[in-house]
Amino acid sequence: MARKGVDKGVTLIASHTEIIGDIKFADQLFVSGRVTGNVLADHENATVVISEEGFVCGEVRVPNVVINGLIEGDVYARSKVELAANARVQGNLYYKLIEMQLGATVDGQLVHEEEPGATGNVHQLSPEAQPNQKADHKLD
Repeated sequence: MARKGVDKGVTLIASHTEIIGDIKFADQLFVSGRVTGNVLADHENATVVISEEGFVCGEVRVPNVVINGLIEGDVYARSKVELAANARVQGNLYYKLIEMQLGATVDGQLVHEEEPGATGNVHQLSPEAQPNQKADHKLD
């Protein structure tokens, strides 16, 4: 039974510790060791922090992500991602908000994801503006 006024749960994967398998958490996760597996959180305020010594080989799907270490895999930050000076991401980075310090590297695509239903700069072409789909090509 949860008690009111209790601090959020904080989980630490200390340096010299290796986890093999997926991790699912709700509040805060600090990774200073190695994780070979996916890091997942559904809670809207969940945050994962990958320290300078931290390493994750797998997908990261957490609303708030702070990276100062190495991630080999795609990162999906539904709310915000912070890339500190020593951050290295080898994979695509999907984000709503991003903060990136000088020295951080991403070897992949940066993909901005908007709110569901937002169209941004995408507009549907009117029928008369669409190119003719028919083509008469004859090969002899």
